[in-house]
Amino acid sequence: MFDIASLRELLAQPQKIVITTHHKPDGDALGSSLGLYQYLIQLGHHTTVISPTDYPDFLSWMPGNGEVMIYTENQDAAAQLIANAAIIFCLDFNALGRINQMGELVGASPAKKVMIDHHLEPEDFDDYRYWDINACATAQLVYHFIVEELGGKKYINADVATCLYTGIMTDSGSFRFPGTTSAVHRTVADLIDAGAVNWRIHELVYSNSSEERLRFLGHCLSEKLAVLHEYNTALITVSREEIEKYNVQTGDTEGIVNYALSITGIRLAAFIVERNDKVKLSLRSKGDFPANEICKKYFNGGGHRNAAGGASDDTLEQVTNQFKAILPEYKTLLIQ
Repeated sequence: MFDIASLRELLAQPQKIVITTHHKPDGDALGSSLGLYQYLIQLGHHTTVISPTDYPDFLSWMPGNGEVMIYTENQDAAAQLIANAAIIFCLDFNALGRINQMGELVGASPAKKVMIDHHLEPEDFDDYRYWDINACATAQLVYHFIVEELGGKKYINADVATCLYTGIMTDSGSFRFPGTTSAVHRTVADLIDAGAVNWRIHELVYSNSSEERLRFLGHCLSEKLAVLHEYNTALITVSREEIEKYNVQTGDTEGIVNYALSITGIRLAAFIVERNDKVKLSLRSKGDFPANEICKKYFNGGGHRNAAGGASDDTLEQVTNQFKAILPEYKTLLIQ
């Protein structure tokens, strides 16, 4: 592995750097990427954030968003940047398959690969790893990487702080998930002191929905929510036709599964949606119930214990029935 001293030496001179994150980036993925970007450009590095796909419009306000390159819209230019990079930062993912077609390009690049992540079971494609599964967000790790590993606290300006705050806020469920420790709050306090306007960031992320998204949410809760009381489980299923009817955009389904989990007594919630290529499944759980185990074992996915996802080539009906059929195996854990 590439050690931190070698990485610091490499970063001592301006380098060609690419930052990338997982497909369909969420607030932590984009926030950590843009936070690191805002730090590196202060040091004179030639830095580009490349997202494998588009991402929610409610994240487009973040500092540096206008400089993000979308791989699916600029494949040749992105491939050239990846091939010529001296360093590629891989944020909020730990397997090259999570960046789709970009995975082969990143794997083949002679660049040093730096992984900063908090997910389980990382692949060994990286040269340097800053990794902690107990971190509530990759943005939290980026902050400590800059401050503690690179000695760059003086570069945590308002733009860096705003992006990293967004990442921590969204991945911690607005600071309500179990991983939100006192250390997280101290980090967030530092970011607010550096210029992150916390109330404004909350407003831009959570009070910025289209009318269609709210009508879609209402449809999901009134017409598509099913509660399986015998398993303390709730699920919401959405067809491709419903996605088209409500003109659902990237990010519009984010967080809907949490409404199902909020029902009193529910320990496991699922959101199952039919996309153009696959049926996608998002699980959320409470306590020590292993949502990630179900996704890994049955749906080609994984994630955190209480927040995981997967996908299937089967039909929406088949995936829904498979999910229901799995529940008896976990009944003891679900009815505790």
